[in-house]
Amino acid sequence: MRFQALVATFSVLFGMQQAGAAGGAQPEKIPLWAEGAPGAMAGGGEETVRITGQGEHVVSNVHNPSLTVYLPRKHTGVSVIVVPGGGHRELWTDHEGHNVARFLSERGIAAYVLRYRLARAPNSKYTIDGDALNDLKRAIRIVRARLSAHSQPSGKIGVMGFSAGGQLALLSATRSDPGDKRSADFIEGMSSRPDFAALVYPGTWPDPAITGETPPMWLLCGSDDRPEVLAGLTSIYLQLRGAKVPAELHLYDGVPHGFGLRATNRGPVTQWPQQFVDWLKVSKFIAEDTK
Repeated sequence: MRFQALVATFSVLFGMQQAGAAGGAQPEKIPLWAEGAPGAMAGGGEETVRITGQGEHVVSNVHNPSLTVYLPRKHTGVSVIVVPGGGHRELWTDHEGHNVARFLSERGIAAYVLRYRLARAPNSKYTIDGDALNDLKRAIRIVRARLSAHSQPSGKIGVMGFSAGGQLALLSATRSDPGDKRSADFIEGMSSRPDFAALVYPGTWPDPAITGETPPMWLLCGSDDRPEVLAGLTSIYLQLRGAKVPAELHLYDGVPHGFGLRATNRGPVTQWPQQFVDWLKVSKFIAEDTK
């Protein structure tokens, strides 16, 4: 009964989302846990959103993590969870979230923007490799359960993280688990392992535990980023190559930290989103002849 209820829920939810996408409606936002996240801080209040001078939305005070869903009209079979950055204090959800998700969905890739709990926000009791990572792992499980519910268990699921979100994407790729098949929650029985990971100017993490079982990675940064970010990313690349894990590294000359996907970007760095899609095709996650 639980599985049938889940199938029905996903069918209604994602059917509505597809209809909304075709009609230009706002994308659906769904909580990761219907009854609240395990370990959520009591009395934390509602999320807050500030708007920068450039008109970008920055989210903080996240206690009920969620996914915002962007489904394509024609699905390639690939899904990407987009994880914004913000130093684990806030989330820059436009240029490192919704802009990226829209780009991907327009190219047949289902995209999900994650709002996760913030370990370095004022008075936070959350942790990066505990609560925030568990939010991302739960998101991967939800997308995998959705594919299973729609008889698409072979669909590929990746994560793309920016800055602090890139740090979480790395952790999700190196600290995944097969799921708890004994759990009464069908979603918790799903694997949390992403099929691939894209790390965009990621935050550093000591000893990322890369092995031959680590999923393929696509790595991106600007050459004018902070030295520790450049050193961390190139170290990850060399470790991946040493473990014979497929990996591709892009460094854009003269580009600083935090460029994301903005209309104000100029020069070759504007091509990075399409280069990521091309990598998915070359890596056989997407068929080469997909438009």
